[in-house]
Formats: sequence, structure tokens, C-alpha cells
Amino acid sequence: MRCWPALLALVIALPVQAAGKPLSLDEVLAVADAAHPDLDVATAQRELAEAEQALTESLNDARVNLEGTLRTGRNPVLRDRFESDNSVRLNLRKTLIDGGRNEAAISAARLETQARSLQWLDAKAQRRIALMSRFFDVLLADLRYTADNEFMTVAYLRWDDDKQRQELGLRSAAEVAALEATFQDARIMRNEAERKMREKRLALAAAMNRINELPSELDDPRLSSNERPLPEFDVLLARTLAENPRLVAQKQLLDAAQNRLASIRAENRPSLEFEAEAATWSRDAATRDELRAGVNLVWPFYQGKRVDARIAKEQAQFHLLQAQYEGMKLDLQQALYAAWQEIQQLRETERNAAAVNAAYRDVALEQARAVYELELQTKLGTAMAETQAALWRSRAVEYRLALAWAKLEALVGGPIDARMEKGK
Repeated sequence: MRCWPALLALVIALPVQAAGKPLSLDEVLAVADAAHPDLDVATAQRELAEAEQALTESLNDARVNLEGTLRTGRNPVLRDRFESDNSVRLNLRKTLIDGGRNEAAISAARLETQARSLQWLDAKAQRRIALMSRFFDVLLADLRYTADNEFMTVAYLRWDDDKQRQELGLRSAAEVAALEATFQDARIMRNEAERKMREKRLALAAAMNRINELPSELDDPRLSSNERPLPEFDVLLARTLAENPRLVAQKQLLDAAQNRLASIRAENRPSLEFEAEAATWSRDAATRDELRAGVNLVWPFYQGKRVDARIAKEQAQFHLLQAQYEGMKLDLQQALYAAWQEIQQLRETERNAAAVNAAYRDVALEQARAVYELELQTKLGTAMAETQAALWRSRAVEYRLALAWAKLEALVGGPIDARMEKGK
């Protein structure tokens, strides 16, 4: 084993893990509600909709204005002399009937607020999927590094062993050079795997919005929910079309556009307004009332092309939303089928293949441990490296399965419960 000092000088150690509890998947998913650009966009859109709703609901509120005027003027009654004509007026107005304009506008604003809230929920679900994906990427990068490090070690041991044999005349220079080239290739792969470890940790930290806190050690989750029954596709599709947050939100945006269209059309209808006023003047006149109240009728007979243009714009917006809605339905059906098929494929094929491969590598490792000491360094090392690679493959299947389930739940708009699993 005289080669080990040289080997240890070549192997680059893993980054030192910080002391403390490993970062768990639950802890990562707990930050799904925390501030992050992806979620902040949806939050801002929801807040804009809420503010627009509050504004729309206030448009028919009573309006009270205090007006003061300082002025002077002359006329024949005053013998053409300038005399002050100051006034203070307190005026109240309240729309009583507007032809349904404000009611339709309020309905549109409320529907848009509900739609933006649903889009926020969908953004949160996508955040959870992104966090889960970044978490699994780090775990897989660590496993890949461990396997590639083992393969590099084996390549080095073979090269070092044949260098010793070359000195005894048992190996040619070409054979040794070939092994050195193999070692250098393995070293490149191992160093690339180490770079990937840092890259994936940075991606996870960015997804958590903690770019200056790169996670060190992660806790590999059990993922027991991977074993739950998979509902029939038709059951999943029916629920997706009925409850998918993005699709329901888009439908509400469509309804909101229809209500806005009705509100604009109502601008050509008459409106009735109550008005009351208290006033005082510095100059008396028979036509001035200190207190008055009445009802004003406003009937717009002609407004040019303003209303027609706004109606045309809102109709075009409605057609755009409708096309997006139909396209979204098609995209969701395809995404649902892809996730459903992926779960089946991973369960029925890839998981079994990974299990068989892992079992085979375990047997090979046991056999390698019984090999003659001269070949122990290479055969046992290769078996250990293959075992690590088999572990990477097996865990990759489970991580993909967990992500497929998360995507499926996001598409159907919530957890898949036992009743749904039975197709009820």
C-alpha cells in the first residue's frame, strides 16, 4: 500500500461541512412563502388587483367638497362699481343610479382579485417544486462526486501499480501512458463533479433567497409519499380542468373582461345623482340659496368614439384571454399526462432496473473483497465506485418520482387524497 501517500497528495478533499444539523427538505420547503423574486411578482400583481378593487368599489361613494372663492366683480346693479363676491360652499354628491356601470366594474375587479390570488397560490406551488428540485440536485451532485472520486482513485491506483511494474520490466511505456491518460480523464470528471457540487449549492441558496448562505450538509429525505397509489388519468384530468389554479384564474380573468365590457357599455346609459349644498356669500342675491338639495339626471347622448374605442379594446382583450385559456387547457393536459406517465415509468421500469443494478453491485463488491491482495486495490476500488454509481442511480429515480408527484399535485390544484386515489 506504498502508493497511498502519493494518492492522498492528489485527491482534493470535499469542502469542510459546517457543524450542526443537516439541512432537511422540510426546512427548505418552509421558505416557499418567504420573499423571493418569483413569488414577489405574483404578490405584487395580487396587491395591484386588490388596490384596483378598492378603487372601483369607492367610485360611487358620497363625495363631499369644501369650496372657497375670493373674487370681485361689477355689473349695472352695482352701478358699475367693483364689489367683493366671496363664497364658501359645502357640497355633497352621491350617485344613486348609473345604469349598472359601477356594479359591473366592481364585479370585474373582484374577479380579477380572486384570479391574482389563485395565481399567487400557483406561484407558491411552483416555488415548492423549484426548491425541491434544487435540493435534490445538491444531493445527486454529492453522490456523483463520491462515485467519480472513487473512479479516479481506482484509475490512479492502476497507473501507480503499473509504474512499479514498468520498473521491473513487466509493463511497456505505452501501457503506462494509457493508464495515466485514463487517470487524467477520471480526474477531470471528478473535478467537474466537485464544481457541480458548488454550482448546485449556489442554485439552492439562490432559490431560498439566501445567496450568501451556501448549504453544506443536506439530509437525504425518506420520500415515503412516493408509494401512494396513482389515480386514473381521467380522474386527474377532471380535477385539473376544474381546480387547477392557473386555469381557474384564467377563467376568472375572462369573466372579469366580460364584466368590464358591460361596464363600458353602460356609460351610454343615464345616471341619477343626489346633491346637497350649504353655502354663504359675501354678496346677497335672490338666486342664491344658503341650503339646497336635489337630484341631477345625466344622460350622455353623444360621446364621440371614446366609448366605442374602449369597447373594441376590451373585446380584443377578451379574445386574447380566451385564446390563452384554450391554449392553457391543452398545455395542462399535456403536462398532466407527462407527469402521470413519468410516475408509471419510474415505478414500473426505472426503479426496478436501479434496484437490480444496486443488488448486482452489492454482490460484485462482496466478491471483490475476497480477491487476492495484489488486485485488491483495483478490483475492490472499482466495485466500490460502481456501488456508489448504483446508489446515485437509485436515488435519482426516487428524486424524480418525488418531483413528478409534486408536479402532479400542482396541476390538480392540491393534495391527492385517498378518495381521489380510488377514483371517487
